[in-house]
Parts: sequence; C-alpha cells; structure tokens
Amino acid sequence: MRRPTLLGAFGVLVVLGAGCGIPAASDVRVDGKGGAATGAGVVNGGVSEPPTRTASGSVNEAFVRNFLSAAAGEPDRAYERVKAFIAPEHKHRLQEKKGSEVALNVVRLREAVYTLNSDSTTTVKITVQQIGVLRANGTLAPPVATDTEYEFGLRSAALNGGANDERAGLYILNPPNVLLLSDVALRQYYQTESIYFWSSDRSRLVPDQRYRPQALPDERRVNEVVKWLVGGPSDWLRPGVVGLPDRTELINNATGGNGRWEVNLDMSGDDQNGIDQLITQIAWSLGDLPGKLELKIRNNALPVQDLDERRGTDELYPNAQSPQRFGVYEGAIHPLDFGSELSGAVPLAPEANRNIVSADLALAREQRVLAAMVVTGSSSGRRRLAVGTGTAPVSVISRSTAEYSSMSRPVWLRAVDSRSGRGLVVADGQLYRFDETAKMYPVPLNLPSDVTAVAAALDGQRVALIVGGRLYVAAVNSDGGGVSIGPPRQLATSLTGLTAVDWGREDQLVVAGSAGQPAIYEISVDGALETPLRTDLGAKVNHLTAYPTNRNVRMPSGAYMYEANGVAYRSSPFERIEPDSVRGIPPVPSGVRPSNPSAPFFLY
Repeated sequence: MRRPTLLGAFGVLVVLGAGCGIPAASDVRVDGKGGAATGAGVVNGGVSEPPTRTASGSVNEAFVRNFLSAAAGEPDRAYERVKAFIAPEHKHRLQEKKGSEVALNVVRLREAVYTLNSDSTTTVKITVQQIGVLRANGTLAPPVATDTEYEFGLRSAALNGGANDERAGLYILNPPNVLLLSDVALRQYYQTESIYFWSSDRSRLVPDQRYRPQALPDERRVNEVVKWLVGGPSDWLRPGVVGLPDRTELINNATGGNGRWEVNLDMSGDDQNGIDQLITQIAWSLGDLPGKLELKIRNNALPVQDLDERRGTDELYPNAQSPQRFGVYEGAIHPLDFGSELSGAVPLAPEANRNIVSADLALAREQRVLAAMVVTGSSSGRRRLAVGTGTAPVSVISRSTAEYSSMSRPVWLRAVDSRSGRGLVVADGQLYRFDETAKMYPVPLNLPSDVTAVAAALDGQRVALIVGGRLYVAAVNSDGGGVSIGPPRQLATSLTGLTAVDWGREDQLVVAGSAGQPAIYEISVDGALETPLRTDLGAKVNHLTAYPTNRNVRMPSGAYMYEANGVAYRSSPFERIEPDSVRGIPPVPSGVRPSNPSAPFFLY
C-alpha cells in the first residue's frame, strides 16, 4: 500500500514512480520537507529549545522532524539532546565529539520515505541537500559530507509493545553517525547575528553572519559575541578583512547586566586608534543592544562607552541615502516615478545619456557621481563599457577600447573615502575590474565555468557571482590600491539555473533562477535560509537589481526590480513598470505602441 502525505506549511508532495523495490505488504508514505518541529518550549514569544523525544507521540513524520531539530541549541549539549532520541542499544553508534569539534550538518530535507517492516519497526529513508556545517563558533561553513541520503529505523519506546505506545513515543535505530540539523530547525531555533570585522585597509566594517542559539540567555550574549570576534572571521571572508591582533584572548567571561557590560581582553599593543576601532567593532557587533561598555585591556579600564552613542557617531554606511529609481527607455536613462517615493534628475548630461543598454550610478563622497554604463558598440550586438565621474551632470565619458558580444550590468565597489572609483563587470564570461577611465583588467576566479553576473554588497568588500548557473560569494581585498577577489564559496540553494543576483540586505541576496519554473528567492549569504519572493514569473529573469536595506536608511525589506522577457517589474507593491512611470519621455503618437522600460536600477 502506498500512501502519500503532505506535511506542514513547507511540505512538498512527492509521488514516487514504480519499481522502487518496496515489498507488496509494506505501508509506504512519501513526504516532502516538513514544517516546524512540534512541542518546543516558548520563551519571550520565541521558540528556544527543540522538542523532546516524546513530544510527537508515535507519529513517525513529526518524530523525524523533531529528531532533525534535536541538535539545535548550545553545542556542549548537542549530543545529549540527540542521543535522547536514539534507542539505548544503539546510542554507541553515534560517536561524540567535544568542544570546538562539535559541528552540525545542516541539510535541506527533500523527501522522506517510511516503510513498515514485518517486525513492527519502520525504515526511514530521507533525501537531503547538504547546506553546510554549523560550527561551535556560530559560523556555517561549506558542507563536508556528500551524502544525499540517510537511512535509519524507528521502533516504539513502549516495553513489549504495550498499550501506552502513544505516550512512550518512538526511538531511532541505526542512527547516522553525524549530527543532522534541518534548515527549518536552523531558522526556528537560532537567531542570525551580524558581527563586524574591519576591512583589509581598515576603512570600513564588514559584516560576518553567525547563528546564536535562541536558548542562549541574554546575559551571555555579550560574551558570545566577543568570543566570536576573538576567534576571527569566517574562512571565506578572511581574505578581505582583518581580525583582532594575534594572541588576543578574553580574560574570564564578559560580564554584566542592567545596561552595563564589562569586557576584559589580553591584547598586544597599545595603539589608541586600534583600540578605538575595536570599541566601534564591538558596538556594531552587539546589534541594537543598549547600555554602557567598559572595555579593559589587560585589566586596565578604558573610559566607559555608550553603545548607542558609538553607533550613532561611527555609522556603518556613511554614504547610504534613500534610493531613487531609474530605468532605460529607448537608449537613455530616465527617472521612474512611483507615488511619494523620492525621485531625482538624471545626473548625466544629455550628450552622455545615449545608446545605453544598462547602468549602475552611485553617489560617492561629497555627492560625487559614479556612472558606469554598458553602451552599444560599433556594430549590431556588440557592447562597450562607458564610465564617467564627477559632479552632476556628468558630461565627460570614457569608453573601453575592446567590444564584447555580452556584458552584464556593471557595479561599483563603494568606498568611504575619496579614492578613485572601482567597479566590476562581466564580459563574454570573464570577470573584469574597471576604473574611472573605463580600463578593464581581468579578475581570475579559478572556476571552471563562465561568469554571467556579479553584484557588490553595500560595504564594497563582498561580492556575489553567478558562475555556471550556480551561486557564489567572495571577499574583496582592496588594500594597496588594487582589487583582488578571494576564493569564491559556492552556496547551496534549491534554485537551479541561476541567472541574476543582487544584495537585498547585508546578510541576504536576491536571486533569480528556476524552482520548476522561473522564480526569485531571498537567500542568506551562506545559502542556509531561503524565502520565495516570486514563484510565478512566467519567463526567465535576465536583469535584477535590489536596494540593500541597511541600518542607516529605514526602508521596507525586499525592494527589488527585474526584467523578464523584455518587460520590467518592481516589488513593494509588485507591478509592471509601465511607460507612464517613466519621466521625461515625449507623448507616444496615437496608434503607436510605446516601448517598454528596461534595465531598472536604484541610485543611492
């Protein structure tokens, strides 16, 4: 007997084909990714601890979901929580690790098959996508395991099959010899945190995503964040940032409460500028936590700092402004007008605003405009890069000497100082950096496939790439005046055939690909957390742009625009961008079909 079931709000119905080797007398149920685990404790309105073994009774599907949540929480008790689900006679099959070696294999559950056996046990086979390894320091590293399936058994926990099966619950037989954690449990039992490291040239702070267990008491949050900072950045981010001085250690634990926090570090050097930067780094890494920080260096107290005041004085993104929407209409850039949104003038002189295919305009220090545009070349289908900078309206434009058959939308690497502008663009499958004179220099990535898209984070120190239809992130090192890209890290995602990407927040990407049909997802910077934004596009996205929501400019998350099949759309609210939203175009004569706006982008 074959019985398909649909589980939870995130469930996916999967029907297996014939010939899968299931005995005729067995009872088979096929499930997709389940919803949230059941029976967990709730603290301050949020779920903190995963469910216990008996919370799901004898319901197989709920029990397996809870088993894939059991490792969630503080690492030193992860094995204890998971082993509570395992039959006593099989606990030894899960070999324990200690301290910093505790790591959770985060997986995306694709399918679960339950087969009832003649001895009343159940065989469970789950199909998964490996997402990453959640380490004790809160980082999600790339996956180590390559397994796409795990198989284990279930049996009743009641003695001799007694009548109280429901209350006794179930046990795991022959467990996998790894700690598994579902992406649903990661979202439910952990709080995402951004801690910050100084860029390689120490000019700005760069976010590094971590996961803090919801069960961690608030009074230990400061201690955990400082430990993360002492431990250094995530591996993929390391080429573009600097950690604390070598041999820096936390003396005892960070302590405090009631709005006052004490941190004591054993740190080499007495550089006052370095210490001042450390205070700013700690203040931003503590998020919105209010109160006073008393930092000590080798037991020597420094002046007490107000965390809110420090964050207000040293902003993360000093150049960030409320965005203005623009698009290309018949080869020229025009403002897009939507209700009460801020809308400005095109910062290009008319003679520079011609033959444009796509563009990225950015505001640098002192309202200096950086304009990078893909323009038509000398023959049909050829493209060149055009660059102009200065105060608006920019009139002097430089063009690349070479022409290409394809070019992506260029992007600027934003700086916080007055250095010359630098950007990135993809041409004929190769990533290039460019300068203010439109000179292009190849950027090696050591990846086997063609690059098709690039996007730069607001901090200018991280990029996202589409290479061979897959998603990557990498750190940017701009120390010494050049631009180099660190080893790219591939992100696991359920989307396939990716076509476009941009940064929607400092820890989230907006990505276009296929989820059975063309779709746009929001994906965390480590690939672990996915949220569908649009799943009914109807056509492949060839252009995508987003405004990176940040702490300096309050704007609803998820502001993005895209183009598919020659038609441009915007979100918030979702609607087609019509010609009547394009400012400064002449009226279309009666009976003539107007052109479609294309290649929309944000100026900020």
